[in-house]
Amino acid sequence: MSLVDIIFLAFALGIDCLVVAFAQGLIVRQNRIKNSISLAVIMGLFQCLMPIIGYGGTTGFYKLLFPVSKGIVAGIFLILGIKFIIEAFEVKKEEMQCLGFKCLIGLGIATSIDALASGVSIMLTHTNLFLSSAIIGGMSFLMAIIGFFAGSYIKCSKSRYLAIIGGIILIVLAVKALF
Repeated sequence: MSLVDIIFLAFALGIDCLVVAFAQGLIVRQNRIKNSISLAVIMGLFQCLMPIIGYGGTTGFYKLLFPVSKGIVAGIFLILGIKFIIEAFEVKKEEMQCLGFKCLIGLGIATSIDALASGVSIMLTHTNLFLSSAIIGGMSFLMAIIGFFAGSYIKCSKSRYLAIIGGIILIVLAVKALF
């Protein structure tokens, strides 16, 4: 993957962070700076670590996977992209928002599961793991900060459109991975 591809991947993966942080920003009224930074650090950290875990889990199977690696990479991106778009149209029930430590860890894991799969793609495309993980983590951190403060000041959500954009980006990366 090129640097531009990594940045697009990081943006697509960071959309979950942006949306969750936006929702938190809508309801959190106290200690906004502390809470936004705590949320963004956890999300960025998990988004940074999950590709490394996915990459590491793939290395033992590399010789078996290499012949079909382009198809696997395309399949992962395609499935994630379609998942993003489908979830954009699902009716979501209101959930209790929280910013305690256990909740932050849960949010970090929940928003970074897709990044785990990206680690497989990073490995199969011989992309620099640490650069990719740093960009993904940094983008997620920034998007979480932006989302939190946007939620603090805006009272309506257009998260559906963001999820669709993220899905389209992942589908474009899937098609590109085949060539």
